[in-house]
Amino acid sequence: MPFRFFSCAALLVLSLPLFAQDRAADVKTAFARAQHLKHGINASEWFAQHSHDYSAKFTDGYTDDADIALMAKLGFDSVRLSIDPVPLEQSMNHWGGGPNADFLTRLDRMVDAMLAYGLAVQIDIHPEAPYKQAVKNGNEGVERFVMLWRRLAAHYANRDPELVFFEIMNEPEVNDPYRWAGIQAAAAQAIRESALKHTIIATGPNWSDIIDLLTQHPLPDGNVIYNFHFYEPNQFTHQGANWSDPYLIYTHGIPYPATETSLDKLEQVPDLADRFAQEHYWLDHWDAHRIRLEIDAAANWGKTYNVPMLCNEFGAYRRVTDPASRMNWLRDVRTALEADGIGWTMWDYRGGFGAVWKEDGEPAKVDNQVVEALGLRKK
Repeated sequence: MPFRFFSCAALLVLSLPLFAQDRAADVKTAFARAQHLKHGINASEWFAQHSHDYSAKFTDGYTDDADIALMAKLGFDSVRLSIDPVPLEQSMNHWGGGPNADFLTRLDRMVDAMLAYGLAVQIDIHPEAPYKQAVKNGNEGVERFVMLWRRLAAHYANRDPELVFFEIMNEPEVNDPYRWAGIQAAAAQAIRESALKHTIIATGPNWSDIIDLLTQHPLPDGNVIYNFHFYEPNQFTHQGANWSDPYLIYTHGIPYPATETSLDKLEQVPDLADRFAQEHYWLDHWDAHRIRLEIDAAANWGKTYNVPMLCNEFGAYRRVTDPASRMNWLRDVRTALEADGIGWTMWDYRGGFGAVWKEDGEPAKVDNQVVEALGLRKK
């Protein structure tokens, strides 16, 4: 029977016979496996976020076996492997030849390399905007997404369930929390039908912020870790970024923690309304205490429902950010997460928020200040 999109409530009811056999034991498993995701790193812009080129020439040079070895050596225990579903589907369905024909084969090789180094792997479906819009706006897009997960989970079902995790979708951008709850439940059920033992990573709607997670109730499946992203305050973490709030492209050198000297930078923002938004960075008193209170809200949600928590994206754009301020922010977020018993995965390995400096095909140069701010110990 073809897939039809049900309401959240209907999906939860349909899921209960499959998932409710021994929820307490499954929750215990999820908590235990969350210990493999305490100090992670995002392998970004590699098998996702690069839609114009996923050729072997690109992926083999962008992040290679030496990089994976370095991730383990630096003390990371896990890698979040972002995957664009479009070339993945093309490869799985053998749609023509071309540069994506062996996309899945190359992906498998990297997953197995990470496992060989003892790294856990978060298999993260990380779509670009058109794919997300199809899921957001139509049942056909949901059907396609659920079918992909059924096949992908089956493909990786033979990998170690202690170390391979299935993350349903990165920042789904579905602004209706009830619709997202239903979509996520359908995807989780498809995963579980194909992979009985693996742990699922679920999230809230929109951008996976803490407030988005708080709109959700846990899935009937107990073997699930719940995830959120943390980039607050955006005025600091995305200064100079051209894809965030447009005015942030003008800002640079914004200090952290916020002090009255933060106001000295307001003249960088030409529009008065944007300048007022930037002023709130100081008015909202962003410092270690404020960050801890924000993350406590996520931790309390996890305690309320007795589920394990994960923050698998946090970071600060480094192009125009004062390095000392960036290290202060990374340290404060990391320590707040650890104080609440929440595992973390920094964004990212070699991109604009990176832990290393690297050119394609060249050895990576470690940013030792980032390693120190993350509290990592080299092996």
